[in-house]
Formats: sequence, structure tokens, C-alpha cells
Amino acid sequence: MLCIFDWDGTLSNSADKIVSCMQLAADDAKLPELPGSEVQKIIGLGLPEAISTLYPEGNQSQWNIMREMYSSHYVKADQIPAPLFEGVVEGLDKLKGEGFTLAVATGKSRRGLDRVLGRLGMEEYFHGSRCADETRSKPHPLMLEELLEEFDRAAGDAVMVGDTSFDLAMAEAIDMPRIGVSYGVHETDVLHQHGPDLMADHFTEVVDWIIGKGAKA
Repeated sequence: MLCIFDWDGTLSNSADKIVSCMQLAADDAKLPELPGSEVQKIIGLGLPEAISTLYPEGNQSQWNIMREMYSSHYVKADQIPAPLFEGVVEGLDKLKGEGFTLAVATGKSRRGLDRVLGRLGMEEYFHGSRCADETRSKPHPLMLEELLEEFDRAAGDAVMVGDTSFDLAMAEAIDMPRIGVSYGVHETDVLHQHGPDLMADHFTEVVDWIIGKGAKA
């Protein structure tokens, strides 16, 4: 089975850092600071899509400033990577040991994902990945379709694990099994709208479901 994970809010507890950097970038672009609860709603989208969603009243110049300054603020803030959620390292070790193929599908840039994987020493955990700046942003399912093609898997022989409606919506669009996690940035009632096969409160539940599903395959 191909196991595809979102990064921010699913594996990495990085929401506060993203929110803070987005608020700083808005100030740089002379746009109003939005409350953290509003900023959290766009985590998972590609950066251009996130900014235009947050500030539809902005102009292209302001959006460009926000993109540049968000990236600058985040690189500085990410000198020490955000911690992984409890059970993630042990769970990924277990899944890899059981022979599952692991991948990441993220709203991060390629540079951002490679940077954090390198600093955490986790490059070898994942067999593949797709980032928002090299394909279409979530919730379009293209990044999932590309991973399925890369590993020659059908959608039914894969699972998407994420904490946002964007993650589950792209899996739902191609009838891929999907797991929502309740500890991320979107409320569970929003996630339930996309028919998750499991709503997990802890990463160990994700791992147990995948191993059980794999044993039945």
C-alpha cells in the first residue's frame, strides 16, 4: 500500500509557526493582520493560493511582497524545525519496517520540504513526495495522481492522511481511501464532510488502521 501523508498539521506540529510568519508577512505588505484562527484555515494550500484566499482585496504587488516575506520569515523561524507530533517517528518506523511505501503530499515548497527533512534527518523515510510549487495546489488531486503514477498504484491501493479538508477533498475526488486526524488545524466536522475512512485522535491509530488494511489486502 502507498501511504501518503500531509506534512504541516499531520506529521509536523508547525501551525503556530506558519500563522506567525503569515501575520508578519501581511504587516510587511501593509495588509491587516488576521487572527490565527483565520490563518489556520489556509494551511495546506500552496502559498500563492493561501495568500490570495486570505487577502482577496489585496493586489498583485501586495501578494508578491507577502510571498517573498513569508518565505523569508519562515526560513528564519525554521532554523529549528517544528516538532513532530507524538508517535510520528515510531509510527513511520513501523510502517517502513512492514514494507509500506511512504510519501508526502504537501502545500510546502520543494525547497521548504527538503530543508525540513534534511534538518530532521528524515530523507530516507519517504520514497516520494509532491510539493505545491511543482504541481497543482490542493484540493486539486493532481499531486495524488502523480504519486499513484510514479509508484504504479491504483487509488484503492493507497491512502491519504491529512488534517485539512484540502487533503481529504483531493483524495475524495479520485476515490482514494482517506484518514483525517483531529489534532491538526481543521475541525473534525469539516473533515467528516469528505467521508474519511477513519478519524484519528493520535498517530498510532493511523498506523494501526494502515497495517490492518494492508493485512487484508
